[in-house]
Amino acid sequence: MIAAPPLGVYVHWPYCAHICPYCDFNVYRARRPEEPAALARAIVADLAAQAALTGPRTLVSVFFGGGTPSLMDPLWVGEIVAAACRLWTPASDLEISLEANPTDGEARRFEAFAAAGVSRLSLGLQALDDQSLAFLGRNHDAATGLRAAKAAARTFPRLSLDLIYARPGQTPETWTSELRQAVALGAEHLSPYQLTIEHGTAFDRAVRRGRFTPADPELGAVLYETTQTVLEACGFTAYEVSNHARGEAARSRHNLVYWRGSDYVGAGPGAHGRISRGGARLATVAAQRPADYIARVAEHGTGFAEQEILSPLEAAEERVLSGLRIAEGVAFAELAALDLSPSRIADLTGLGLLAHDPQRLRATPAGRLVLDRLTADLLT
Repeated sequence: MIAAPPLGVYVHWPYCAHICPYCDFNVYRARRPEEPAALARAIVADLAAQAALTGPRTLVSVFFGGGTPSLMDPLWVGEIVAAACRLWTPASDLEISLEANPTDGEARRFEAFAAAGVSRLSLGLQALDDQSLAFLGRNHDAATGLRAAKAAARTFPRLSLDLIYARPGQTPETWTSELRQAVALGAEHLSPYQLTIEHGTAFDRAVRRGRFTPADPELGAVLYETTQTVLEACGFTAYEVSNHARGEAARSRHNLVYWRGSDYVGAGPGAHGRISRGGARLATVAAQRPADYIARVAEHGTGFAEQEILSPLEAAEERVLSGLRIAEGVAFAELAALDLSPSRIADLTGLGLLAHDPQRLRATPAGRLVLDRLTADLLT
């Protein structure tokens, strides 16, 4: 009998005190005072209903994303964690992560989140100077961010810092200095993301109106290479396109659930899930608006707005899109439905974009630099 695969749980908390101009996530301002508490109760009920779909599993991660989960009442975090640990069997090294913004008010609550079970904080610094933070529309200054990072390093066993690069006026020299400053804060995981202009965001409108010009692709590539060089010299391994860790233990367990094609349950407005059932892969999407999600849970048990059994081809395509993001790649055995062309694989390997590996499809560092084009080429 084949053992059921391990499970991750993603909890989407959609509320933000302030919506950043680059953000295209499913986020809202909390306008109904009673709604957040009702949402927390609905998430617990949704998890219970989804446990009937997954059956017994080993729980390896719980991730609170958003939105701004650090706006949650820590008691709700504790209740959701406790529910997940009742519904599934927690692994001995279960990782519980929470995304946070570094305002002073949220930083003072770090100890309460740790008491609720959070073992890994992902702190959205985004930049370390006031001018850049103002451009990014952040509601904290650099001094607040530094204080929050130091407080988080004292409070949580694991700390990850998010940064955004390819900002207007940024140079490889200034980015090098910023990366080294971030490393000095003591985090064992850094997630540097290149600024992208997503359709429908405030930045998208600003670019179309000529208010600023995004970094050109050539500069973006130079800044990406700078990221790799600086962090590698500081002892960080680029185990994923935008994620660097000091040692395997520091890697984000929850994100590896996604990138390795493992199962995960999604709860909360707009959350996605992937569940293996009867040899197939069930894709789920929750209702996006908080009120709609709460109503669906009350009426149907889960908050699903969409459910779909992926075809073997669709499942294999997802594995390429996620698996090539990480250095370990994806086993060819998982990609049989794609019928990949050996000659095309050989050509891309000869170009230095894919690694020489008969067992796994793996992008080289050069391939990860042009990953969108590489995956499009493989899937065409």
